Amino acid sequence: MMPWRGRRRGPRWISINPNVIMFGPIGRQPEGKIFLYVSELEALKLVDVENLTQEEAAQKLGISRKTLWTDLTKARAKIITAIINGYVIEIIPDFKDKE
Repeated sequence: MMPWRGRRRGPRWISINPNVIMFGPIGRQPEGKIFLYVSELEALKLVDVENLTQEEAAQKLGISRKTLWTDLTKARAKIITAIINGYVIEIIPDFKDKE
């Protein structure tokens, strides 16, 4: 279980279930690993691929614009950090099922 700081992430409406959950550098050993939440990936898809406004994307996800903006900012920073530093990107669910 991941340690949480602050409030837990609220539920989001997610339309994707990625078939590939890990990406990494080719030709050399990865330097580290970054975890990207499925909801962050969904936010990127809605805004950057489907070209929805942040307001439209937030409504579709069932979250506030501020929360969407936070998810977008974190996701973009994680991806660029992974690319620059040669990290593996692993896509993980937002919530773990209780065992």
